Amino acid sequence: MFFKNYIPAYLLLLALCLAPPLDGFGFGFAAHRKINRMAVFTLPPEMVGFFKKHIEYLSERSIDPDRRAHAVPGEAPRHYIDIDHYGENPFEVMPRQWYAAVEKYTEDTLQQHGVLPWHINVMMGRLTRAFEERDVDRILYNAAHIGHYISDACTPLHTTKYYNGRTPEQRGIHALWESRLPEMMADEFNYFVGRAEYLESPRDRAWELVEISHNQVDFIYQVYDSLVQHFSADRVFSHEMRGQASVRVYSREFSEAFHLGMEKMVEEHMRLAVKSVGDFWYTAWVNAGQPDLYKLEERAISRNHRRQIEREQQAWEQVDKPVGRPNPE
Repeated sequence: MFFKNYIPAYLLLLALCLAPPLDGFGFGFAAHRKINRMAVFTLPPEMVGFFKKHIEYLSERSIDPDRRAHAVPGEAPRHYIDIDHYGENPFEVMPRQWYAAVEKYTEDTLQQHGVLPWHINVMMGRLTRAFEERDVDRILYNAAHIGHYISDACTPLHTTKYYNGRTPEQRGIHALWESRLPEMMADEFNYFVGRAEYLESPRDRAWELVEISHNQVDFIYQVYDSLVQHFSADRVFSHEMRGQASVRVYSREFSEAFHLGMEKMVEEHMRLAVKSVGDFWYTAWVNAGQPDLYKLEERAISRNHRRQIEREQQAWEQVDKPVGRPNPE
């Protein structure tokens, strides 16, 4: 639905340029928690009991990689890949194997522009070894974290150097797509995505997810640009209370119009993420020889692992100056 109460384009541009940044790092915390939680229900009977017992851990720890990205140098590039940096046909020229890509572009270049699909492959190896060794702490830790990175691969704005806008007036679109819409609507989405399936090549599937996501980038910006031409500035943003503070956010009216204009893309990509996380978990278990998880159900997370989590959280909370991906120019 478009509105007839227009304002001059230069006034809208000025209002948006003066707006405080609404950057998000990836799918918002609520969305990452929801994706890992719903992925549990894609698993076969041999796995689902163990994963359901630890569903709160898998959900809560899903957000740890984002916390780490703001506190630990070198973590941020694991969450994205600016695939459009590599030319008009990047998926045709980019090697899937890490060492071949390093030889072609250098490791510094790859780190500068993101290593997301390669890191998913690294995490897959860690999760598979954890299953092989029947290590409850590492199974859960790596399952929760690989779920985060897979979800990032299912988010289009993690695949472009224009991750938060191609123009100044688009600044904030990252948080709108990945945080605002899921916060408003995720509880109403349909997560019945079927049973987890075996992946013949997890590495190729990671790249396929990146390509599926990247193919949506142009459409996202087309819808956004169309909407801001038809919404007056006072309808684009609003204020909502978060705790004791009034926070400036995209209005519900604008957010809902964006969601519908994109043909419910956020819902479809959250569904894609849920199914994909289940597929990767299941494949790691199969590749590890299908260990008997019933025997692990009675094992609690170790005290040492709980201490590790506490230490990590304390370190993140003590960061004075966040590190990570800079704002786009």
